[in-house]
Amino acid sequence: MRRAHRLRQRRDFAAAYRRGKQYRGDLIVLRAVRNDGPLTRFGFSVGRAVGNAVVRNRVKRRLREAARSLPVESGWDVVVNARQGAASARYSELKDQLCELLSKARLLKAPGEGP
Repeated sequence: MRRAHRLRQRRDFAAAYRRGKQYRGDLIVLRAVRNDGPLTRFGFSVGRAVGNAVVRNRVKRRLREAARSLPVESGWDVVVNARQGAASARYSELKDQLCELLSKARLLKAPGEGP
């Protein structure tokens, strides 16, 4: 995932937590808020309860790849929080849950829609 498509600053995460709509799943929690830009940016947060640094980084890599592979609408800031079960989940389970929550939030592009 390119740097321009990532939330990097604390204020961006804070805005998503403060104003964003929340969608919960068993493995992840997603918060989405409109931004004024042309891109959708993702931020990933994995707490210590999920596991040690190696486990947390593996979960973040898997979530980043899952988000990169999905066709998402433009103009949103999305924060994805991993829950404890995410550490033992397979990549396909994480991707399915992310897809499910993005569709609940109506952030997935319809099939056949542009890039």
